[in-house]
Amino acid sequence: MRNFDLAPLYRTTVGFDQIADMMDRVFTNDVSKQTYPPYNIEKTDEDAWRITIAVAGFSDDDLTVEVRENSLIVTARKAQEEERTYLHRGIATRAFERRFHLADHVRVSGAAHTDGMLHIDLMREVPEALKPRQIRIASDVPVTAKTVEGKAKKAKKVN
Repeated sequence: MRNFDLAPLYRTTVGFDQIADMMDRVFTNDVSKQTYPPYNIEKTDEDAWRITIAVAGFSDDDLTVEVRENSLIVTARKAQEEERTYLHRGIATRAFERRFHLADHVRVSGAAHTDGMLHIDLMREVPEALKPRQIRIASDVPVTAKTVEGKAKKAKKVN
């Protein structure tokens, strides 16, 4: 594992703290990689994605999908089951919390739970004010702006 010192980035930039914080978070989270539950992230359109999480054994009431501070948080808590004796237990239904950090203007557009898979659809919605816009160039229109003309004052000679 590589260690990166982000201190120079903090010292010499203004307004990039989110990027530095994200890099710091990614590098510290790699130490304890979480593998449960398995999931896929697929790009479904230019500005749309789908996260699919395998949640076999969980009902809709056991699952929670929440967006908080640019993070998508999926949690599962299984209600207490009756006491059972398993000869083999291969289906894990242990509680989990999985976090996905969302970029600016990415929002959750929907979630569905079918066939043991939780599908969460995301899309980027850039506000109109931030979208590029084209300015029409007018021709054959007289310019009505007034120019200010003035004479420069003579500078005083300083000894």
